[in-house]
Amino acid sequence: MSSRNVVADIPDDVRIHAKKVRHPMRMLAAVVLLLLVVGIIVDGAGREAYDWAAFGTYIFDPRIVQAAGVTIQLTVYSMVIAIALGVLLAVMRQSPNKILGYISWVFIWIFRGTPVYVQLVFWGLFTVIYKTINVGIPGMEPWWSFGTADVLGLFWIAVIGLALNEAAYMAEIVRAGLLAVDSGQVEAATALGMNWRRTMGKVVLPQAMRVIIPPTGNEVISMLKTTSLVTAVPFSLDLYTRSRDISSETLNPIPLLLVASVWYLVITSILMVGQHFLERRFSRGHVRRVSRSAGGAEKSQGVTKLIKTVPAFGADTGENGDRR
Repeated sequence: MSSRNVVADIPDDVRIHAKKVRHPMRMLAAVVLLLLVVGIIVDGAGREAYDWAAFGTYIFDPRIVQAAGVTIQLTVYSMVIAIALGVLLAVMRQSPNKILGYISWVFIWIFRGTPVYVQLVFWGLFTVIYKTINVGIPGMEPWWSFGTADVLGLFWIAVIGLALNEAAYMAEIVRAGLLAVDSGQVEAATALGMNWRRTMGKVVLPQAMRVIIPPTGNEVISMLKTTSLVTAVPFSLDLYTRSRDISSETLNPIPLLLVASVWYLVITSILMVGQHFLERRFSRGHVRRVSRSAGGAEKSQGVTKLIKTVPAFGADTGENGDRR
């Protein structure tokens, strides 16, 4: 017997006639907010301070496009280093070796406890503090010596400063993912004779990715916006600093701020799309969608749960020739 026949057999006086609850205040709030948004758009379109003509002139200016590319490079390089270092620090925190755990904790404590702008200023002075780096045994002639200014340009100093700061946050994200994996998985791997390194690499980390990926996507988007602080290094070829330099030439900062904002929004939107597909990829087998459509199982999408009436013990079912 299908679910539709079961519903059709229910008497009308017993059947529940559900009505949709009305929410007039919710609709009123939506209308007010919509009118507010329309008012802001209309006001902004006619306001002279925004200088939309200058905005159109500089939105695809070669200097701005090049600065957007540099910003993407800063974001990608910094996040690659930060993720690799963050995984290493998280594994060190979980290591049975206490020394490794303490070193990881001190690193996270320092870089999470100080502002990223202060850290970038410090890294900008790194070549002044350490003019040369000597490799060798203390008290003896160095085996190898090089000038830091010759090896580290401002771009890579900015990448290192951003990456080290982000690594502290990524370490905590990865550690949370590791702790989310059931301890029985580790016990099963140990019972199979796997050592700690293989257990982390083959069992724990792959399962922890489902927890790690969503906040990592948020950190990538946050890193994109944090690149605007590399002027503290000082590095002046990123998107925000380049637009600020152009505005200092034209003495018209507002259109250039809008230009930089639009570019940040476009890049962020692309990153959000990538984050969505990554989350869906690593969430397979963990997300269940239950359809609540009233059209029955034939019209539903995803997983549909049908509630059937269970007859009492000894009741007539009418199946297989049983008594009715």
